[in-house]
Amino acid sequence: MNASAATGDLVCFAHGKESGPWGLKITRLAELARRSGFEVMSPDYRQTQDPDERVAMLLALRPRARRLVLAGSSMGGYVSAMACATLQPQALFLMAPALYFPGWDAEPQGIPPLSCIVHGWHDDVVPPERSLRFAQRHRAELHLIDAEHTLNARIELIAMLFAGLLDRVRAD
Repeated sequence: MNASAATGDLVCFAHGKESGPWGLKITRLAELARRSGFEVMSPDYRQTQDPDERVAMLLALRPRARRLVLAGSSMGGYVSAMACATLQPQALFLMAPALYFPGWDAEPQGIPPLSCIVHGWHDDVVPPERSLRFAQRHRAELHLIDAEHTLNARIELIAMLFAGLLDRVRAD
Protein backbone atom coordinates (compact mmCIF):
# COMPACT_ATOMS: atom_id res chain seq x y z
CA MET A 1 0.00 0.00 0.00
CA ASN A 2 1.26 3.48 -0.85
CA ALA A 3 0.94 5.21 2.51
CA SER A 4 0.87 8.70 1.02
CA ALA A 5 -2.15 7.95 -1.16
CA ALA A 6 -5.40 8.89 0.54
CA THR A 7 -7.65 5.96 1.40
CA GLY A 8 -11.08 5.67 2.95
CA ASP A 9 -10.30 4.50 6.47
CA LEU A 10 -6.88 3.56 7.80
CA VAL A 11 -5.42 2.35 11.08
CA CYS A 12 -1.69 2.95 11.38
CA PHE A 13 -0.05 0.93 14.17
CA ALA A 14 3.24 1.67 15.92
CA HIS A 15 4.85 -1.19 17.81
CA GLY A 16 6.85 -0.97 21.01
CA LYS A 17 10.59 -0.81 21.55
CA GLU A 18 11.12 -4.55 21.98
CA SER A 19 8.39 -5.93 19.76
CA GLY A 20 7.74 -5.94 16.04
CA PRO A 21 5.14 -4.70 13.60
CA TRP A 22 2.97 -7.82 13.84
CA GLY A 23 3.08 -8.80 17.50
CA LEU A 24 0.15 -10.31 19.35
CA LYS A 25 -1.74 -7.06 20.09
CA ILE A 26 -1.28 -5.48 16.68
CA THR A 27 -2.22 -8.70 14.87
CA ARG A 28 -5.42 -9.02 16.92
CA LEU A 29 -6.38 -5.35 16.55
CA ALA A 30 -5.54 -5.31 12.84
CA GLU A 31 -7.92 -8.22 12.34
CA LEU A 32 -10.67 -6.20 14.02
CA ALA A 33 -9.86 -3.10 11.99
CA ARG A 34 -10.04 -4.99 8.70
CA ARG A 35 -13.38 -6.54 9.68
CA SER A 36 -14.61 -3.00 10.38
CA GLY A 37 -13.62 -1.85 6.88
CA PHE A 38 -10.33 -0.16 7.73
CA GLU A 39 -7.11 -0.65 5.82
CA VAL A 40 -4.16 -1.39 8.09
CA MET A 41 -0.48 -0.53 8.09
CA SER A 42 2.14 -1.41 10.68
CA PRO A 43 5.60 -0.04 9.84
CA ASP A 44 8.70 -1.80 11.10
CA TYR A 45 10.67 0.52 13.41
CA ARG A 46 13.15 -2.05 14.70
CA GLN A 47 16.14 -0.44 12.97
CA THR A 48 16.21 2.30 15.62
CA GLN A 49 15.62 2.49 19.36
CA ASP A 50 15.32 6.29 19.23
CA PRO A 51 11.68 7.30 19.69
CA ASP A 52 12.06 10.59 17.84
CA GLU A 53 13.61 8.81 14.85
CA ARG A 54 10.58 6.53 14.88
CA VAL A 55 8.29 9.56 14.84
CA ALA A 56 10.23 10.93 11.85
CA MET A 57 9.88 7.57 10.09
CA LEU A 58 6.12 7.60 10.58
CA LEU A 59 5.82 11.19 9.37
CA ALA A 60 7.90 10.33 6.30
CA LEU A 61 5.35 7.65 5.39
CA ARG A 62 2.65 10.35 5.35
CA PRO A 63 -0.28 8.02 6.02
CA ARG A 64 -3.42 9.76 4.83
CA ALA A 65 -7.01 8.68 4.88
CA ARG A 66 -10.48 10.08 5.00
CA ARG A 67 -10.51 8.72 8.56
CA LEU A 68 -7.10 8.00 10.10
CA VAL A 69 -6.64 6.20 13.40
CA LEU A 70 -3.20 6.08 15.03
CA ALA A 71 -2.62 3.22 17.46
CA GLY A 72 0.53 2.54 19.42
CA SER A 73 1.88 0.37 22.17
CA SER A 74 4.58 1.45 24.65
CA MET A 75 7.20 3.40 22.65
CA GLY A 76 4.77 3.13 19.74
CA GLY A 77 2.29 5.01 21.90
CA TYR A 78 4.80 7.84 22.15
CA VAL A 79 5.33 7.70 18.38
CA SER A 80 1.60 7.80 17.66
CA ALA A 81 0.92 10.62 20.13
CA MET A 82 3.81 12.75 18.87
CA ALA A 83 2.69 12.32 15.25
CA CYS A 84 -0.80 13.68 15.93
CA ALA A 85 0.05 17.35 15.38
CA THR A 86 1.25 16.63 11.84
CA LEU A 87 -1.00 13.75 10.78
CA GLN A 88 -4.21 15.03 12.41
CA PRO A 89 -5.88 11.66 12.97
CA GLN A 90 -9.56 11.34 13.77
CA ALA A 91 -8.72 9.04 16.69
CA LEU A 92 -5.85 7.85 18.83
CA PHE A 93 -5.58 4.49 20.64
CA LEU A 94 -2.69 4.10 23.08
CA MET A 95 -1.64 0.98 24.97
CA ALA A 96 0.73 1.56 27.92
CA PRO A 97 2.20 4.59 26.12
CA ALA A 98 5.80 5.43 26.99
CA LEU A 99 5.20 9.13 27.56
CA TYR A 100 7.07 11.68 29.69
CA PHE A 101 10.42 9.91 29.93
CA PRO A 102 13.52 12.08 30.43
CA GLY A 103 14.87 13.09 27.04
CA TRP A 104 11.58 12.43 25.28
CA ASP A 105 9.14 14.16 27.51
CA ALA A 106 7.64 16.82 25.24
CA GLU A 107 3.89 17.25 25.53
CA PRO A 108 2.15 15.76 22.47
CA GLN A 109 0.12 18.28 20.47
CA GLY A 110 -2.89 17.95 18.19
CA ILE A 111 -4.41 15.09 20.16
CA PRO A 112 -7.85 14.32 18.72
CA PRO A 113 -10.90 14.52 20.98
CA LEU A 114 -11.52 10.83 20.31
CA SER A 115 -8.61 9.31 22.23
CA CYS A 116 -8.48 6.14 24.30
CA ILE A 117 -5.69 4.87 26.55
CA VAL A 118 -5.39 1.41 28.08
CA HIS A 119 -2.77 0.90 30.78
CA GLY A 120 -2.01 -1.89 33.24
CA TRP A 121 -2.08 -1.24 36.97
CA HIS A 122 0.94 -3.55 37.35
CA ASP A 123 3.08 -1.96 34.61
CA ASP A 124 6.69 -1.94 35.84
CA VAL A 125 8.05 -0.37 32.61
CA VAL A 126 5.82 2.68 32.18
CA PRO A 127 4.13 3.89 35.37
CA PRO A 128 0.34 4.15 34.95
CA GLU A 129 0.56 7.71 36.30
CA ARG A 130 2.00 8.75 32.92
CA SER A 131 -1.21 7.74 31.19
CA LEU A 132 -3.26 9.49 33.86
CA ARG A 133 -1.25 12.68 33.25
CA PHE A 134 -1.81 12.43 29.48
CA ALA A 135 -5.52 11.67 29.93
CA GLN A 136 -5.99 14.66 32.24
CA ARG A 137 -4.16 17.06 29.92
CA HIS A 138 -5.95 15.90 26.78
CA ARG A 139 -9.30 14.81 28.25
CA ALA A 140 -8.74 11.34 26.90
CA GLU A 141 -10.64 8.22 27.85
CA LEU A 142 -8.50 6.13 30.22
CA HIS A 143 -8.88 2.45 31.13
CA LEU A 144 -6.65 1.19 33.94
CA ILE A 145 -6.83 -2.59 33.95
CA ASP A 146 -5.44 -5.52 35.93
CA ALA A 147 -2.44 -6.20 33.68
CA GLU A 148 1.31 -5.91 33.24
CA HIS A 149 3.11 -3.73 30.68
CA THR A 150 2.53 -5.98 27.66
CA LEU A 151 -1.23 -6.11 28.32
CA ASN A 152 -1.23 -9.44 26.44
CA ALA A 153 -3.14 -11.23 29.20
CA ARG A 154 -6.06 -8.86 28.60
CA ILE A 155 -6.02 -8.85 24.79
CA GLU A 156 -9.76 -9.50 24.45
CA LEU A 157 -10.63 -6.54 26.68
CA ILE A 158 -8.27 -4.37 24.65
CA ALA A 159 -9.86 -5.65 21.44
CA MET A 160 -13.30 -4.73 22.77
CA LEU A 161 -12.15 -1.20 23.64
CA PHE A 162 -10.48 -0.80 20.24
CA ALA A 163 -13.59 -2.04 18.42
CA GLY A 164 -15.65 0.52 20.32
CA LEU A 165 -13.26 3.28 19.26
CA LEU A 166 -13.49 2.20 15.61
CA ASP A 167 -17.29 2.18 15.85
CA ARG A 168 -17.20 5.78 17.09
CA VAL A 169 -14.82 6.79 14.29
CA ARG A 170 -17.16 5.30 11.68
CA ALA A 171 -20.17 7.00 13.29
CA ASP A 172 -18.64 10.46 12.78
